[in-house]
Amino acid sequence: MLTLTENASTIVKDIATRSAIETAGLRITSEGAPEPAFSVVTAEQPEPGDQVVEQDGATVYLDGVAAGQLDDKVLDATLDQGGKVQFSLLTQP
Repeated sequence: MLTLTENASTIVKDIATRSAIETAGLRITSEGAPEPAFSVVTAEQPEPGDQVVEQDGATVYLDGVAAGQLDDKVLDATLDQGGKVQFSLLTQP
């Protein structure tokens, strides 16, 4: 199952708290192409069939394709010099 680094958990929580909805989190979807491409958006709740990852107060919703592709990954996040969030994927140890 996808796990989050401490940085990713903090950033996901910060993004979600901007919404007044308690169940808000990030939703990751995948096109399922030969080379996976992921889309990340803020979501108020999971869609039917989503896998829910909760870690250290952060919530991430994964569509079925993304859940399979990210099963052995770690989500990391940093802020660039302009304050934009940059997500990256690492392989679980």
